[in-house]
Amino acid sequence: MEAMTNQVKFHYKTPPKPASEITSDEALGREKVKKQSQFGEVMKRLFKNKSAVIGLVIIAIFVFAAIFAPLIAPYDYEAVDIANRYAAPSLEHLCGTDEFGRDIFSRLLYGARYSLALGLCAEAFSVVFGIVVGGIAGYFGGWVDNLIMRLLDIIQAIPSILLSIVISTALGGGFFNTVLAMGVGGIARGVRTIRAQFLQVREQEYVEAAKAIDCSTPKIIFTHILPNAVAPMIVSTTMGIGGTIMGAAGLSYLGLGIQPPTPEWGAMLTAAKDSMRTHPLQMLWPGLCIAIFVLAMNMFGDALRDAMDPKLKN
Repeated sequence: MEAMTNQVKFHYKTPPKPASEITSDEALGREKVKKQSQFGEVMKRLFKNKSAVIGLVIIAIFVFAAIFAPLIAPYDYEAVDIANRYAAPSLEHLCGTDEFGRDIFSRLLYGARYSLALGLCAEAFSVVFGIVVGGIAGYFGGWVDNLIMRLLDIIQAIPSILLSIVISTALGGGFFNTVLAMGVGGIARGVRTIRAQFLQVREQEYVEAAKAIDCSTPKIIFTHILPNAVAPMIVSTTMGIGGTIMGAAGLSYLGLGIQPPTPEWGAMLTAAKDSMRTHPLQMLWPGLCIAIFVLAMNMFGDALRDAMDPKLKN
């Protein structure tokens, strides 16, 4: 009987620590492991989505064309050849020529630089402003939150395209002025997105632990809260780039954005509108580039949103 008792082994499982005894380092370590596993799951679900893969491939092609435009373009985008005005697509000019005999294919390649950079810069402006202002509103709350939200209500009462037109009219055309005009319209969306996430994340245990050990406010905001609140902003930015490019093309078409002879896609549409009936292909190519790129961004952004949605894990 004694031998049988000696052979019996009891295994005790250590009970988890209560939340009040968890240190900030332990809480941050657990959150880091959880974040890494979530990132892997998101990437796995994302690349299983055919729409995401197709959209990402199309985006990569446009980015590649924009970066290596000087190597790919067969002609200088400013080279004028009056003798070849409105030439039809051929092996010599893949997309034909415009009213000055300039090669449209070369201008499309260089135009990708302006259009993509414009969309990225305008969204980056909105994101940075949204993170700073939205983080302040969501973290401090109270009268600070109320003041910021009421100011945003005033801004959002003005249609974004009308606000962009007013700013572009006041500042004039050009790349940087167009970036500012388009970026201001997306500020309210970014601020509200970040604010909503800060209100949720600031109640987590690791934030309370950081406050308990007297971490500074900037460190709590930028080290502990922001990395865990920025995911919805990534999705919003991804889908917003396409809309920004569309809006910038609309400003250029109205004569308020980037102006010809700069080979931006919207400016190319503006230059081609006078010959739309006689030479419709001149408008087709830049319009097709805008449509395909915006569609690819929306496909990728929609798939990214689904991949990051915890309700769609299966």
